[in-house]
Amino acid sequence: MYIQLNSQVICYEKTGEGSPVILIHGNKGDHHTFDDLARTMSQEHTVYAMDSRGYGESATPKEYHYNDMADDVINLINGLDIHKPYLVGFSDGGIIALIVAMKASNLLGGIVACGANLTPDGIKHRDLKEMKKDYKKTNDPKTLMMLTEPNIDPRDLGRITVPAMIIAGEEDCIKEKETLKIAQSIQNAGMQIIPSHNHYSYIVNTDLLYRYIRDFLR
Repeated sequence: MYIQLNSQVICYEKTGEGSPVILIHGNKGDHHTFDDLARTMSQEHTVYAMDSRGYGESATPKEYHYNDMADDVINLINGLDIHKPYLVGFSDGGIIALIVAMKASNLLGGIVACGANLTPDGIKHRDLKEMKKDYKKTNDPKTLMMLTEPNIDPRDLGRITVPAMIIAGEEDCIKEKETLKIAQSIQNAGMQIIPSHNHYSYIVNTDLLYRYIRDFLR
């Protein structure tokens, strides 16, 4: 399905019935990242799995910025009249979930931010170096966004007033101290480090994440 949100066309897939959840994928992915998770979650929730701008079947913008992507989520909630959804974001989607909650906690039921960082410095040096090498080869604007954004002041996370669960893998490319900083900066946020998993392995092509967030979403 498609919806026109101001000047942006967003593609999304809606499945299931129950309390609403919006799934937000990571860089270079699309809503199919969550196919297994959405299938499981839709047994208890109305699941909206969206393609961020420039990904999947959503329209391609001139530039890529996390703030614009967060505005798309806010516009999707308002455009479809979704009442108090939980956001579940992975990687870039986790960043977007944080920004949406900073801007519009009043619209949300809560957020789950997986593998999110506040600045590029929150990424481990080895992985950041690989991103820079990739950008030199491809000039991909989506990679450039990861190298220059986000720039979130931890103090601004205090504006988040909804329940939050901050998650990362034990072997994540995000520094553990970054995950801890995010969780400590949000009032009453929970944190979960998933043992023996990396940035992707508990998210892509699996419903494993639901075991960790099912009770939280209730």
